[in-house]
Amino acid sequence: MQTNPQRGRNARLTCFDLAAFEHVTKLSYGEQSTGNTLIQGENLLVLEALLPRFEEQVRCCYIDPPYNNQERHYHYHDSRDHRTWLDETTARVELLAEFLRDDGSLWVSIDDRELHYLKVACDAIMGRKNFVTTIVWQQRTTRENRKVFSNNHEYILVYAKDLRRFNATRNSLDLSPEMRARYKNPDNDPRGPWQSITANAQSGHGTPDQFYKLVSPSGKVHEPPPGRCWIYSFKKMKKEIAAGNIHFGKDGSNVPRIKRFLSEVRTGLTPHTLWTAEEVGTNDFAKKHLIKLFPEEDVFDTPKPESLIQRVVQIATSPGDLVLDAYLGSGTTAAVAHKCDRQYIGIEEGDHAVTHCSKRLQLVVDGEEAGISDLVGWRSGGGFDFFRYRASKDRAKGR
Repeated sequence: MQTNPQRGRNARLTCFDLAAFEHVTKLSYGEQSTGNTLIQGENLLVLEALLPRFEEQVRCCYIDPPYNNQERHYHYHDSRDHRTWLDETTARVELLAEFLRDDGSLWVSIDDRELHYLKVACDAIMGRKNFVTTIVWQQRTTRENRKVFSNNHEYILVYAKDLRRFNATRNSLDLSPEMRARYKNPDNDPRGPWQSITANAQSGHGTPDQFYKLVSPSGKVHEPPPGRCWIYSFKKMKKEIAAGNIHFGKDGSNVPRIKRFLSEVRTGLTPHTLWTAEEVGTNDFAKKHLIKLFPEEDVFDTPKPESLIQRVVQIATSPGDLVLDAYLGSGTTAAVAHKCDRQYIGIEEGDHAVTHCSKRLQLVVDGEEAGISDLVGWRSGGGFDFFRYRASKDRAKGR
């Protein structure tokens, strides 16, 4: 068993002494008091009960609420009138906002049926100034011929608790193996692999000392293309050439290009807003994963792939941070958080809190190998506590 890196960290997170919560030992698993928590109960009531303990403690809230797309799924009916759906969803967003740390963020999966209405509502709750972006996720690659248009993408709305703090603390993406492969070392530079980038820029903002003729080592004279200027002044360019940072090709006569070394890429990649199926997977990919995990259970129709949630977690959090999912579904967010050394609270009302979420996390603790396990080097370890919100049904009827 791998040693649990979360042991002893924020043990207070599992000190549920509220009378409404019942610890279910048979559904808990592995090391206890790790801070990892699954709760079965109606999410609005659970959030209200948890808020006094966890206000401003959560680094990332990710939710995948029903999309209100007027469809009937095996595990839930996704058909409400618009006003009811919007009121219920925003009530939960209002609560989730209070859980966030100053550097925290809220991520909401949605499709275009309710996207724009939810965006306006979230602007009012989180503040328009704290809107970060809308991510487009390619959730399918096949064509749906039964509809007027084949909808192949969904969205993730991203809000910060404080945009300035989020911008300063959000993480970059790691270089992919394909991107790392672009770095070569054809001249055996002692500084290691590098790739070349253009040494010229648009001339609109250029200064007079960025327009000049440059003589290559072979004696060939180069000038910037029309409408372009050199990215460096002549004085700066000469220093960069002397430092070995400008490459003129194998024979020293090519157009000059700047050498960027892999060792200098410390901050990683700025996340973009188009997340392709190739990068983060699809609903179908996630469904096949669940079928493998639960061969005897009815799996969700449109689950999120672990690779999608892993990207959210990577950008929004650091190891040890607390992640909260109030619509846990099949347990993907909790599984990803566990594998990525984050603490988590997952809330789910239905029976799949037991049949899917608890079982899935047990498999993760024991070293489940699918999903992102290889990507993040997951082996096994840790544990989680399972709680049941005892009063959820009675109190929900009284609302």
